[in-house]
Amino acid sequence: MTKTYHVVGIGNALVDVLAHADEAFLTDHGVEKGIMQLIDTERAVELYGRIGPAQEISGGSAANTIAGIAHLGGRTAYVGKVKDDQLGAIFAHDLRAQGADFATPMAPEAEPGETGRCIILVTPDGERSMNTYLGLSERLSAADIDAAQIADAEWIYLEGYRFDGAESHAAFAKAIAAAKAAGGKVALTLSDPFCVDRHRDAFRRMIREDVDLLFANRAEILSMYQTEVFDDALAHAAAEIELVACTDSADGAHILSGTGRWHAPALNTRVVDATGAGDLFAGAFLWGLTQGHDLESCGRMGCVAASEIISHIGARAEADLTHLFRTHGLI
Repeated sequence: MTKTYHVVGIGNALVDVLAHADEAFLTDHGVEKGIMQLIDTERAVELYGRIGPAQEISGGSAANTIAGIAHLGGRTAYVGKVKDDQLGAIFAHDLRAQGADFATPMAPEAEPGETGRCIILVTPDGERSMNTYLGLSERLSAADIDAAQIADAEWIYLEGYRFDGAESHAAFAKAIAAAKAAGGKVALTLSDPFCVDRHRDAFRRMIREDVDLLFANRAEILSMYQTEVFDDALAHAAAEIELVACTDSADGAHILSGTGRWHAPALNTRVVDATGAGDLFAGAFLWGLTQGHDLESCGRMGCVAASEIISHIGARAEADLTHLFRTHGLI
């Protein structure tokens, strides 16, 4: 029986605030380059007041992935917590406009806190340094998981960043149980090496017991398996997980399944903003997988989608990804 959704994603529902900054700005304001740092309300207000002109775009890692799948025509839904405020309305509208279902109840205006936002500082080399105020997104709990919706998905896609929420482990456990009971599969993205450092034991337990597809980049998978040898980390992951998709910046991506290994080359693209490259790689890969494409083609689709995203500001596709896939002979 055909399920309603190809993929349901669960993650931090955030609005991205993107601004250009130079290296000196990062140093002067204590921003660590190239990673995600969690900040409180006071820090969010301070940084927002000091950055230059900014662009506000609905974001959040798993939400970007789900938007990418919806852009390609996949049947998707997203689970994430926002407030019934201006940014919450923007987030919901943008995601639904992509064609994804978003039905997580908004927190009422009277509830303390605000819709989360991520202040992303983009340096001239295209690298992004993320300063995330989680706001209401960190209050995602098991009560927000609709088990019937999860059971009606071929895949669920779990965002590693969400491990920072006190109640999110229970939310993930509920979603995994509902998916597995209905014959669904589980994909996990590690999200960030510092996130891995904070939650390595929980990640490893979930990977061994529940995960069918792991998304990571080089830094994240090295952190997960605590080695400096990339091939060793890939081998460790492949021994534990049915399918591994690991990106490696300009070297493209490595796909591993059992004893098979494939390399998808990166496209030569001028980097404007690296925000969302991994998110859209995962979205295109999952779309290809749910459409029955082989693993090498899925990896190449991911690299094509990532190259489109890094060519402009923001983590939502501006070009027609389906057309790009045709141009590269992938569909």
